[in-house]
Amino acid sequence: MPFGRRRNRIDRSLRERGVPPEPQQRVRDVEATTGPWDEADAPEDGLARIDLGAIRLPALPGMDLRVELNQQQRVIAATLRSGESLLQVSAFAAPRAAGIWDDVRTDLARSASGQGASLREVEGPFGIELAGTMVAPGPGQPGGPPPQPVRRHARFLGVDGPRWFLRGLLSGPVEDEARAGEELLEAAFRGIVVVRGAEPMPVREPLPLTLPAQAAAQLAQQQQAQQQADRPGAGPA
Repeated sequence: MPFGRRRNRIDRSLRERGVPPEPQQRVRDVEATTGPWDEADAPEDGLARIDLGAIRLPALPGMDLRVELNQQQRVIAATLRSGESLLQVSAFAAPRAAGIWDDVRTDLARSASGQGASLREVEGPFGIELAGTMVAPGPGQPGGPPPQPVRRHARFLGVDGPRWFLRGLLSGPVEDEARAGEELLEAAFRGIVVVRGAEPMPVREPLPLTLPAQAAAQLAQQQQAQQQADRPGAGPA
């Protein structure tokens, strides 16, 4: 889909073989965007954003942020909640000269159909998206029986940027009247700023996410307190 600045590139392979390339061969023709944004094109809109490293999420009223950590305490996912609706966002490395959303969309549709989802391509506010329903774990209680799966409304959003790809999974109740939070989450997705970085990365490799400084400090304090509590003889006298 059209995105970002107009960028040109000279074919280096021809130059290395001594073949004179056409001057400033245009490989990817892109137009201005209204968001999501690349770091180089980020708007001066005064909007506060939460710095998660590769992505900066708008801090909009009425939304909650949840980050998931792996065993190494690294951020592997970021999810925004508004009402009963959720938006999970991820950013990936992409080629310089072409987008990957068309291929990713095909892979997502194939994988989701094997897990009981029913998705189809529709035109959305960010271009072509996958929309329909998918099966997700239902709410459960601690110590209670395993949660029963429920069917939820789902939309996969995709935006191709300069050397990056941003994916969003927007999900909520199947009932239309219960999905009031989707509009706010769409605005949040549009306001995301992606920080790709200059280092080379394999295509589709996730861009690294980090905790905000304050949250990272709190996590470090919790870990330190837990380590002290686990030491022999650290219990109450």
